[in-house]
Amino acid sequence: MSEFELELTREEKDFLKETALQGIRSGFEPGLTFPDPPTEKLKEKLGAFVTLKKRGMLRGCIGNIVADTPLWKTIARMGVQAAFNDPRFPPLKKSELEEISLEISILSPLVPVDDLEKIEPGRHGLLIRKGPYSGLLLPQVAREYGWDRETFLSQTCGKAGLDRSCWKDPDTEIFWFVAVVF
Repeated sequence: MSEFELELTREEKDFLKETALQGIRSGFEPGLTFPDPPTEKLKEKLGAFVTLKKRGMLRGCIGNIVADTPLWKTIARMGVQAAFNDPRFPPLKKSELEEISLEISILSPLVPVDDLEKIEPGRHGLLIRKGPYSGLLLPQVAREYGWDRETFLSQTCGKAGLDRSCWKDPDTEIFWFVAVVF
């Protein structure tokens, strides 16, 4: 897989983090507005995830792999989704807002994996799809848990609600991507 070239300045990263937080705040205070992005780069259409953590533990993570809106708008929307609509967690309470840290992952386009041996856990993220089921794990998940390639593939199958060995089935589609994470 070719490298994903997206370099962001500190100003751009700070803007995106503040945009995600403003999105979350808008869940408590409808009608909040968003400033215009400082650069054209933030208007590019890219997939992205917003991950929320509370005291270092996952508190919400939702993203959009389809690049259908400008990046800054995707970040605002995914901030709201991660805070209030991740089915694994209750909606965020306003009292929790000060305890939340967030991480943004901007995704490269998804590409079918051409050779499973080339998958590098911690560098690549995976999307596994079989029939109506699909599951995605970001690159940093494998790094955080210290997974090897087979464990990463198995865990992604499990995330899809499939048998953990589904990655061995030729009918299973496996895509990879890289991400800029901050």
